[in-house]
Amino acid sequence: MDIQENIPLSYYTTIGLGGEARYFVSVKSLEELQHALIFAKEKKISFFLLGRGSNTLFDDRGYNGLVILNRMNQCKIIDNQIQVDAGYSFANLGMKTAKKGFSGLEFASGIPGSVGGAVFMNAGANGKSTWDVLETITFIDEDRKLRKEEKTKFQSSYRFSSFQKTKSVIVSATFRLIKSSAAKDTYKKLLELRINSQPYGDKSAGCIFKNPTNEHAGALIDSCKLKGLSVGKAKVSDVHANFIVTEKGVSSQDIHKLITLIKHEVFDKKKIMLEQEVRIVPYQS
Repeated sequence: MDIQENIPLSYYTTIGLGGEARYFVSVKSLEELQHALIFAKEKKISFFLLGRGSNTLFDDRGYNGLVILNRMNQCKIIDNQIQVDAGYSFANLGMKTAKKGFSGLEFASGIPGSVGGAVFMNAGANGKSTWDVLETITFIDEDRKLRKEEKTKFQSSYRFSSFQKTKSVIVSATFRLIKSSAAKDTYKKLLELRINSQPYGDKSAGCIFKNPTNEHAGALIDSCKLKGLSVGKAKVSDVHANFIVTEKGVSSQDIHKLITLIKHEVFDKKKIMLEQEVRIVPYQS
């Protein structure tokens, strides 16, 4: 494996933010992933699994450990069962399965994350979530043993899975879908909706906040007249208020200050405390 040092993380995030990783490696197989974890253990350093770089805010100082870029990218369709590596594009998975006439993952259209990230976060849209059609997860547990378990072995809820509370590493997932002649059209409609209603061409990390119960974070922020509000090179999107878009030269402090300001304004005017969906990765974890 080619373990590199002092690699800028801004190239690997959709928001274009992040200092340098002390160590950095791209893995394309289970064996390489296992070797990367051994390297981190031997060096006695923390590690962070990075997929497609969405939903992630690194520190301006970077990450003082090993960033493992997951490029494991195999996908197999056997009957209506989809076996797919964690590094595979979630958006591409939604497109591929819909085009082949399978329904269940059409909502993944345009979601700029990896399959592993989608399982980890229980990503979703339009009232659907990843764990709705998830069947099994293959992962490396905290004792560094390779395991495969049914999803019923874990907890999941809105934008949450048990993996958020462990140091386990998702390797692959299996989904069970259903045949549908309407899947392709549904996918196209959802993709068009996403493109027209979100800042699709701008740099962002995706949705910043979770939707509160019976509310939509974007609508709440918009109702507080915060669209266009900026701190430094970070701005609340004029297209969708639950997105923070950035310009070249943005700092993590710009985004943190803007997030704090949004939270305070929404709580002050609506008495609702927004909860972050985006993952903030500290320099030293």
